[in-house]
Amino acid sequence: MKTHNFSIEFFPPKTAEGIEKLRVTRAKLAELKPKYFSVTFGAGGTTQQGTLDTVMEIRREGHDAAPHLSCVGGTHESIRAILSEFKANDIHRLVALRGDLPSGYGMGGEFRYANELIEFIRAETGDWFHIEVAAYPEMHPQARSPQDDLNSFVRKMQAGANAAITQYFYNADAYFRFVEEARKAGVTAPIVAGIMPITNSTQLQRFSEMCGAEIPRWIRLKLASYGDDTASIKAFGLDVVTSMCERLLAGGAPGLHFYSLNQAAATTAIWQRLV
Repeated sequence: MKTHNFSIEFFPPKTAEGIEKLRVTRAKLAELKPKYFSVTFGAGGTTQQGTLDTVMEIRREGHDAAPHLSCVGGTHESIRAILSEFKANDIHRLVALRGDLPSGYGMGGEFRYANELIEFIRAETGDWFHIEVAAYPEMHPQARSPQDDLNSFVRKMQAGANAAITQYFYNADAYFRFVEEARKAGVTAPIVAGIMPITNSTQLQRFSEMCGAEIPRWIRLKLASYGDDTASIKAFGLDVVTSMCERLLAGGAPGLHFYSLNQAAATTAIWQRLV
């Protein structure tokens, strides 16, 4: 465990109750001593202030934190202003993404792809930021082909990214194959595996349809067989995801990035099994 980098992702709460709940969750997850926490950035920058507020609160608690930065709808001026605010608050790590398009929203903005955002960040701030980008072992849902998707990933790394975090998956072979292809394409930076704990089958299916993550047939059938038996779903999910994490780490994954959904129990349980 000590040789791997582990990180945990949150989304910025939108209510006072959500903010308080996240504080409780964060206190529990901080006991695991992750390398850093990351905080997502809503479609079109809709949670921009909430993202920064959450990151700053995490930093005040003594932990490293990385805001996500999406370029959808952004202008050179607006992104420059956000970067200046990050620097003014001594933030040195960020996750740079193209980002999801808000419903009914055209491409807009002055950046089309994440590599353009990364090039801009480097031109504006040099090496101030450690930049993480997204990777898609099972292909981005909007990519034309696996090769096009790989080419897009390589462009992001060449633009100045330091490391990558993958979309979640439940097929370790997809991750290993993607890493192998990236290495052949000249990418040497760490590619951290993104991990989504399984706690709710309906929610998982909805997320996976949106982001293009494949739920293997045997997992889908097993989850369906449990119906509304939440305890069995969670127990099965814990076994499946922990087993996959063990295989990923044994196979050379440099670390794991947990999509916590602002909950502590599942991530903690997986983590403790891996120690």
